[in-house]
Amino acid sequence: MRKYNYICGLGIACLLFISCNKDFLDRPPLTSYVDADGQYWRNEDDIRMFATGFYANYFNGYNTSFTADYTPVRGYTFNDDVTGKNVQSNFESNVPSSRGSSSEAAAWLGEYAGPTWDFAWVRKANIFIDRLNNVAKPNITDEAFLHWTAVARFFRGYEYSRLVSVFGDVPYFGRVVTENELDTLYKDRDSRGLVMDKVYDDFQYALANMRVNDGTQNLNKYIAAAFISRFMLFEGTYENYHGLDPARAQKYLELAVQAAEVVMNSNKYSFGSDFKSLFSSQSLAGNPEVLLYRAYDASLQITHCIGSYSNGTETVGVDGNLVLAKSFIMNDGNVWENSSNPDAADFSIGNFVKTRDPRFEASFIDKPNGSATTLLYEYKFASRDAITFIGKTYPPEWGSNTNTSDAPIIRLGEVVLNWLEAKAVLAQSFGGAPITQDDLDKSINAIRKRPLDPAAIAKGVQKTAPLMLSAVPDDPERDADVPQLIWEIRRERRMEFAFENFRLLDLKRWNKLQYMDFSTNPDYFLGLWVNLPVEFPSALTPAAATKGNVKVKKTDGTIVTYNGTNASDMIGFWVVDNASNRNAFGDQNYLSPVGLQQINEYKDKGYTLTQTEGWQ
Repeated sequence: MRKYNYICGLGIACLLFISCNKDFLDRPPLTSYVDADGQYWRNEDDIRMFATGFYANYFNGYNTSFTADYTPVRGYTFNDDVTGKNVQSNFESNVPSSRGSSSEAAAWLGEYAGPTWDFAWVRKANIFIDRLNNVAKPNITDEAFLHWTAVARFFRGYEYSRLVSVFGDVPYFGRVVTENELDTLYKDRDSRGLVMDKVYDDFQYALANMRVNDGTQNLNKYIAAAFISRFMLFEGTYENYHGLDPARAQKYLELAVQAAEVVMNSNKYSFGSDFKSLFSSQSLAGNPEVLLYRAYDASLQITHCIGSYSNGTETVGVDGNLVLAKSFIMNDGNVWENSSNPDAADFSIGNFVKTRDPRFEASFIDKPNGSATTLLYEYKFASRDAITFIGKTYPPEWGSNTNTSDAPIIRLGEVVLNWLEAKAVLAQSFGGAPITQDDLDKSINAIRKRPLDPAAIAKGVQKTAPLMLSAVPDDPERDADVPQLIWEIRRERRMEFAFENFRLLDLKRWNKLQYMDFSTNPDYFLGLWVNLPVEFPSALTPAAATKGNVKVKKTDGTIVTYNGTNASDMIGFWVVDNASNRNAFGDQNYLSPVGLQQINEYKDKGYTLTQTEGWQ
């Protein structure tokens, strides 16, 4: 099976030589491909090469080397699942001097989980569409033209979906704009609804015209549909829970359902892989759950560092807290408060491994680990073999930036949860068909039936009981404004996607950014229950006693600090060292401001760029 490695350098090289002819004295430029005189866009090979240029931007996976943009573990660390020492990462509180770029290589905004104010990729997609219509069309079949136009429009919709998730209203450019069209270049923002209606049209076109198979590891209808279910769920629920436009919310959610069903009804994908293997395999080729993955190969110098930041030694700085751990359902299918399991209230890591959903064991090392601020060390993206090297020299696969495990880009687990949530919100808010047991069996319960790997079974891990419509858990921690079923769908996402790229975006679309205020729950500042003298005696040292930074919290709320003589009393919830809440924030933090420089650039040209609502 051919692996696609997103080798941008190779792609550029191909573009440089693709137009060369045999006349040495009439060669094209050696620093760019020739986009004129019919020397490019001649056939599908040319078109495919141009399309490939989008892959590394949108299908990031574990990115490359030490780059953290859009990566799990290192990139998506701004959410309520993780806690660090001292003050938590703050929300933006002032308008930045600049928040713009015109570069395809522009970095992302970690606090907003999306791109900066940059329309380079919109322009690139529009160039793609323009050249297909005005240059390539006579050179390819009608079927190929429709497919590649669908690819180009999908990427344009992808970029606008991300821009809208960060900024809300943004200027919409539906064609290539020349440098002389100042009224268009410096147009003010278009409304969020107008932009997302254009995205909706692009996505509908993509579903109708993209090939179901364009070769291994190439974008096709099913991959596009999976992403469309993601973006339409985001926008539909954002519109719904923020009270923006009910008609649009319904329209987008219906498309989320439609797109997810394209994947689900194809019967091409299934839950045949254990959870751990999805994120720590050296090859995802043939994995039945993965629609698209990014392959890494040391011989091509295409490697990453995400495995190393899950290897049990490397420090991330923010780690899973007690709130996240408690959200994992008991394997009897109940929340811990209502479970009949006699060990339900045992909050030690070892007990969680045996009594909680298997995804807990697959995501965390099964004993306290001092490399984690909470002692709960995430190792979802490293193999079981990787942590056997703790205290030793790691092999390249799990150390430094030489990791070669494949990265799942999009998988069936996300698609079915997008589908179920969209259907549930349609049922609750728009009179859609109610959720049935069959719906749960196709989604949450199908996920829970994933096979367990032998190592998990040997630890006593058990599959979680199915979610039954007749007995949906009633979590005493549930928000009053969220129905029981939707609460459990949200829980399933939290377990399924821990440390991936969804949590902050989920909070924003649900209008629940207040969860980031850690003053609302003291558990945010705690790890799991630990018997320090037995499980982590290295914490009880003279140095620790001198610093006074080793503390545990008893069930009655009493905090005990290690003083050098009270080791036997150091049993309780681990207290994160000096942890405190982040700065105050408000509704303006759902969206990013634009920079003063961008506003002034408009003003200098005689135009107005409106600031994001809530920012001044």
